[in-house]
Amino acid sequence: MKDGEITREPIELHKLIKFEGLAASGGEAKALIAAGKVLLNGVVETQKRKKLVSGDCIEIGKTKLTLRLIDTPDKPWQSRA
Repeated sequence: MKDGEITREPIELHKLIKFEGLAASGGEAKALIAAGKVLLNGVVETQKRKKLVSGDCIEIGKTKLTLRLIDTPDKPWQSRA
């Protein structure tokens, strides 16, 4: 399992799959989702635009990816208290 680093949340499922290189294109990412080959937190997810946040885990085949929100120097995250 590896961490997928995101700089903002939420991020749409099909975009994450594409940006992480788990699909060659956005169309391929959408096809994987529509075919029921993507698990979100252990459950098949078929919503292409499903919003993901830090802590979510996606699985495609043997690849597991857990999202982690990171700070960027130009846009530090502020407390959400």
